[in-house]
Amino acid sequence: MTGRARVRARGQALSGAAGSAGQPGSPRRPDGSRGDEPMAVRTLQSEKEASTSCGHRETTKLTQRYGFSAGVSGCTLLERGGKTRCNFQDLGVNTRETMAHVKDCKTGFSGIPVKVITNLYSLGLPREWQLYQYHVTFNPELESRRLRLALLYSHTELLGKAKAFDGAILFLSQKLENQVTELTSVTKRGETVNITITLTNQLASSSPVCIQFFNIIFKKVLKKLSMYQVGRNFYSPSDPVEIPQHKYNNKTYRIDDIDWCVKPTDTFPKRDGTEISYVDYYNQQYDIVLTDLNQPMLVSRLKSKQNSTVEPRVVHLIPELCYLTGLTSRAISDFRLMKDLAQEMHLNPEQRQQRLSRLVDNIQRIKEARLELEMWGLQLGCQVSLTGRVVPTEKILMQEQICLPMSAGDWSKDMRNMKIIGVQPLDNWLMLCSNRNGELAENLLNCLKRVGGPMGFHIEYPRILQVQESPMAFLRAVQQHVNPEVQLVMCILSSNQKDCYDSIKKFLSLDRPVPSQCVLARTLNKQGMMMSVATKIAMQIICKLGGELWAVEIPLKSLMVIGIDVNKDALNKGSSVVGFVASTNSKITRWFSRCILQNTGTDIADCLKVCMKGAISKWQKYNCELPARIIVYRDGVADGQLKMVVDYEVPQLLSVLIELTTNYSPKVSVIVVRKRCIPRFFAEANRSLQNPPVGTIVDTEATRPEWYDFYLISQLARQGTVNPTYYNVVYDNSGLKPDHMQRLTYKMCHLYYNWPGLIRVPAPCQYAHKLTFLVGQSIHREPSLELADKLFYL
Repeated sequence: MTGRARVRARGQALSGAAGSAGQPGSPRRPDGSRGDEPMAVRTLQSEKEASTSCGHRETTKLTQRYGFSAGVSGCTLLERGGKTRCNFQDLGVNTRETMAHVKDCKTGFSGIPVKVITNLYSLGLPREWQLYQYHVTFNPELESRRLRLALLYSHTELLGKAKAFDGAILFLSQKLENQVTELTSVTKRGETVNITITLTNQLASSSPVCIQFFNIIFKKVLKKLSMYQVGRNFYSPSDPVEIPQHKYNNKTYRIDDIDWCVKPTDTFPKRDGTEISYVDYYNQQYDIVLTDLNQPMLVSRLKSKQNSTVEPRVVHLIPELCYLTGLTSRAISDFRLMKDLAQEMHLNPEQRQQRLSRLVDNIQRIKEARLELEMWGLQLGCQVSLTGRVVPTEKILMQEQICLPMSAGDWSKDMRNMKIIGVQPLDNWLMLCSNRNGELAENLLNCLKRVGGPMGFHIEYPRILQVQESPMAFLRAVQQHVNPEVQLVMCILSSNQKDCYDSIKKFLSLDRPVPSQCVLARTLNKQGMMMSVATKIAMQIICKLGGELWAVEIPLKSLMVIGIDVNKDALNKGSSVVGFVASTNSKITRWFSRCILQNTGTDIADCLKVCMKGAISKWQKYNCELPARIIVYRDGVADGQLKMVVDYEVPQLLSVLIELTTNYSPKVSVIVVRKRCIPRFFAEANRSLQNPPVGTIVDTEATRPEWYDFYLISQLARQGTVNPTYYNVVYDNSGLKPDHMQRLTYKMCHLYYNWPGLIRVPAPCQYAHKLTFLVGQSIHREPSLELADKLFYL
């Protein structure tokens, strides 16, 4: 890939506000080292702080009562123009020091030890290692990062060999003589550029900002290996996986429109107020000569990361410099192509280890890459191996029997002919189908009755209505025939038309709250699988009626478990959907669900007090007491948001407990759940590597010493390398031992009723995700509270 290819698809970013014209778009620095990079070293995306005075008052009060503190704030890095680029407040939050019971030890003890190899490598540093951070500005400003790099690196005699520059931040191994250094460089066209280098920080190896530096260094190392960055990942063009009609590209845009009135010869204002044409801009900045001067511009609207009131920025792209990306619909429908593609994308542990070893060998073998590390005094060490633990298999408790699954990943066959814990009979319900699907409806009904009997689920014959094949016909039938006595509405849809599904769900979730079940006709045409399909549908119906399928042993009494997730609203841009799901009984088999829409552009929840009050009220109603323990699993927290969760969301939850009664002080734990994490773990068996067994826990070496954290593998990976789930206990006054916290979290992964097997996250998190997905994609309003006691969104 040439330098020309690295600037393709870049265009002009124009601000929507008058008098604030944008500049031609330049690539944003990715937030991490992923793909083929050998180390789990990454930068963290910046997030805008959004605290309120109410939140500060609550934090002060709660600190006095609960001993709760967020720790020190993190370091920040600066971007061009002085804006905040990346904050490291995640690494600045030291939550473990406030928890006396895990201050000395955070590791568990139960389970069978298992030898685990990771994709992490140690990095050797000299004992007295120092790093100097400088902020670099250019006058006049230069959009081309490559040009900025070339002009700065022309002063090698001053800066020395050990230097790393990402376009705005310069790292040096030696301190410059002056606090502020002024330099002058001249471009090939004879333009004079003034460079100002200002010392901003002197960093020790323990500083979190060093992650930014390591990220830059390893990107340079990978480029020395002739690898190229595409998005967040690095690829080797010399060793491609050939896919017809596919091309690499460095940045992707979604095309929203075509502007026929703008041509490459038109001009746009630069930051300094001067006008320049697109032709001249690309020629000066990127040394690209545009050939078609009459081509129209492609328009892409960028997502705004700021307040929702700010109009989205618009990017103008040159069609001549753009390529189509992704797979065509024809390619996606090609089963063999997708199967072959999946084999290359989902590497098993043995294949992944081979590629890791080959990459590390190349770094050590190729002189230029090795010297890039050595000039900084860095040395790439050995691959990290550690000892994990495989916790015991859980028993699945049915109504009268105990199920001991042959496979922890799927116990659907083991629980056949076993009665579920309990459900009310389905006596009064409605089935809708199109005129040509009447036979499918009868066939499904017969299968439901056959599978319902062994479960202990009695199903009466429904009222069947045949309607026209149109969304309006289905909606009119629902409006005319659904009354408060109807327990369930089932719709057999001829196609997966979103408008039909959305209209049904919206009406039955808002206007006339009744649980509903939608089934595609093509699903019912698979005759050899009808009993399996009917079993799955029957289980979903049981949940939507408020029933309970199975349970696991919960040693803790009077325990309420909560799952929180935040999702985007697909219709209302700038709005987010907060899902809050809490258990309402001690067996953790019944749930209270609440969903609230908030008009904020962030993933931070503002409505947790309202949801928490409702959940505790339901618990008290059903149990005649308040819960003695509360464990909250918070999913959907992005990099850079950990401090916000600790400072803003946790106080909301704790403040409710203070306001309930003066004598009420339950044990509370708040755990951040992350499904996307860099580490991978491989287990050694029979002289080869394979995925670790289900139930493997890693709580040493790969974790951070300042956090109470652990990794858990709670899913059965049938293809590729298993992705562990990362848990970070950010608040805990429960006094539970780490082993008990880990075991309890593993138990929660067994209780998701939409799948008879283990899942990646605790069940309440997955319930909250399903709830926010339904509301964000189809309903776009808060569902009726009449459905709050049922899992109506499965």
